[in-house]
Amino acid sequence: MPKETAVYTHGHHESVLRSHQWRTAANSAAYLIGELRPGQAVLDVGCGPGTITADLAALVAPGRVTAVDTGRDILDRAAATAAERGLENIEFATADVHALDFPDDSFDVVHAHQVLQHVGDPVQALREMRRVCRPGGVVAARDSDYAAMTWYPEVPGMAQWQELYGRVARANGGEPDAGRRLLSWARQAGFTDITPTAAAWCFATPENRAWWSGLWADRTTASVYAKLAVDGGHAGAEQLTAVAAAWRAWGEEPDGWFMVPHGEVLCRP
Repeated sequence: MPKETAVYTHGHHESVLRSHQWRTAANSAAYLIGELRPGQAVLDVGCGPGTITADLAALVAPGRVTAVDTGRDILDRAAATAAERGLENIEFATADVHALDFPDDSFDVVHAHQVLQHVGDPVQALREMRRVCRPGGVVAARDSDYAAMTWYPEVPGMAQWQELYGRVARANGGEPDAGRRLLSWARQAGFTDITPTAAAWCFATPENRAWWSGLWADRTTASVYAKLAVDGGHAGAEQLTAVAAAWRAWGEEPDGWFMVPHGEVLCRP
């Protein structure tokens, strides 16, 4: 497929939104919070259902946040999130991060969470994020790293999930191990002042183990990812059912532990 064309591997099935709506600035953008000030103009790229967006808007008020994604349906959901929070300083628009429809130097902060792993040309995406960021501002990107995800115990079928997800995501034009590549991509995009960091989510209590395993089990059999896996010849329905069962079995392990590592970069134009 063309370099800048990629298919969003997850889609917006309920099992995906279950995960995305859990995200907050505190658990998903802590590395950025210290850079935020009242009155700033923020661009949130790939805002999804808008929970992180809403937190950013509250932190920079009376500044404004422009939240963009590729489709109106998910933007409508993000707008509903903002309305529920009583936030009036967010604007919503469709956008392609490879070619943002904003003038140069438009924003003080440009943020993307779990976006660059899904785009066809992450370096071009970062170039565009850099272009629309004002001198003295900051471009912030955070992405997970699927190959570095690890868990205990080794329930049969979990390793197959990791390998299968990587194949499906790459066939869709993405890079599931984006976290480790953010620094390299940022340098290729022309940034020289970069602060790279890492952080992780950990799911190990009975409650969050059940939540994490359940949403991945459902995502494996019922989401866009499941359809792409089958249509692309990567797995059959029986294999997906077996992987989902592995997720549920892991979720029932009393000592179950799962880590999702993330790479992070703060880049100053």
